[in-house]
Amino acid sequence: MLPLSEQGLRCVAFDKWGHGRSDRVGHGFDYDTLADDLAALLDHLDLREVTLAAHSMGGGEVIRYLSRHGYDRVSRIVLIAATAPLAMRTPDNPEGVDRAVFDAIMADRTKDRPRWTAQNAQAFFATHLGNQVSTELIERTIQRCLDCSAKAAVEVVRTGFRTDLREECAAVQLPTLIIHGDADASAPIDLCGRRLAKPVPGNVYKECPGAAHAIFMTHAEQVNRDLLDFIGDGSSSHTPAVSAEVAGEEP
Repeated sequence: MLPLSEQGLRCVAFDKWGHGRSDRVGHGFDYDTLADDLAALLDHLDLREVTLAAHSMGGGEVIRYLSRHGYDRVSRIVLIAATAPLAMRTPDNPEGVDRAVFDAIMADRTKDRPRWTAQNAQAFFATHLGNQVSTELIERTIQRCLDCSAKAAVEVVRTGFRTDLREECAAVQLPTLIIHGDADASAPIDLCGRRLAKPVPGNVYKECPGAAHAIFMTHAEQVNRDLLDFIGDGSSSHTPAVSAEVAGEEP
């Protein structure tokens, strides 16, 4: 956000329920509630001509926001390593992940969150592919994950996995930039990025070789260049850029 703000953008980020500095609550992790929270923030700050930049299941939140609240305040959207349109296997989505497999992964993760998170850090950053990430940044990211509530850590991932956004993706009526890494283990590109690019009308699709789910950290300069190019002249008029990522979401 700092390089973007230095280019004249007003950058606003927020913490989801159960993440960062937000309250720990036992509910409200469905897309309807999260989209309504985003709407409340935009209304409270009276933001207009906004670029919504979303990471991971935040992409679904932005798509649901548009379907529930319309386009008055938003000029364009950016979906980075998004889990949309539908990750779960269903009769009409045979390419998806079987729910039993997902539930087994969640059970293993919940049983020992510190161990699971540390073991999956390599896949989150794709350090095995040569992505340069400091030990300190990895440790900080792991700690952010562990600092969020156990309830939120489970529920936001369930929402991202189970929610079918295919029809809503096809109904998007704004300029859309989709950025996805081809080494993403959390949102595999064949299941998410490439499939997301098909229904969203007229989108700009950028595939990043060697990038994983942490693309916004390992490839921050490239992502920021793509954002600035996409926003274009808006950067000179202080167009707000609101980050709708899930702050602290686990790898």
